[in-house]
Amino acid sequence: MSIYEYEVKTIRGESQTLEPYKGEVMLIVNTATKCGFAPQFDGLEKLHQTFRDQGLAVLGFPSSQFMNQELEEDSAIEEACKLNHGVTFPLFSKIDVNGSQAHPLYKHLTSEAPGALGIKAIKWNFTKFLVDRSGKVVKRFAPTDTPEKMEEDIKKLLK
Repeated sequence: MSIYEYEVKTIRGESQTLEPYKGEVMLIVNTATKCGFAPQFDGLEKLHQTFRDQGLAVLGFPSSQFMNQELEEDSAIEEACKLNHGVTFPLFSKIDVNGSQAHPLYKHLTSEAPGALGIKAIKWNFTKFLVDRSGKVVKRFAPTDTPEKMEEDIKKLLK
């Protein structure tokens, strides 16, 4: 199955696939507004602002699987991201990224780009996946990898 066929829900509850992002470089991130890594929202927004016109789509997928560090309601998540970090990139409805209830998109991402030692599970909030313009998952970044650290990899894929 192509990455573009996975059905996702926007932060406002509308169903869609990733088809609108076909031909773009995607940076897919599992986020959490109450996480110590939440300041990365600022760097992700900067990437979005800097490279969106060149074909970068930053996509945020909130998850509460790590110490329950995400707000309960999607509307509160959206508001916190906008007010605290100025987020304008697309956010999606809260999902599970690990376990039996993991979203199929995340099952795909983790099988295509396992982490250290081949481990597929997401270790923490702000794990990032870089997907090229043809929909191939090309790289996985750890939660500690800042958005600034990914800039060179993004630039290569945008060329």
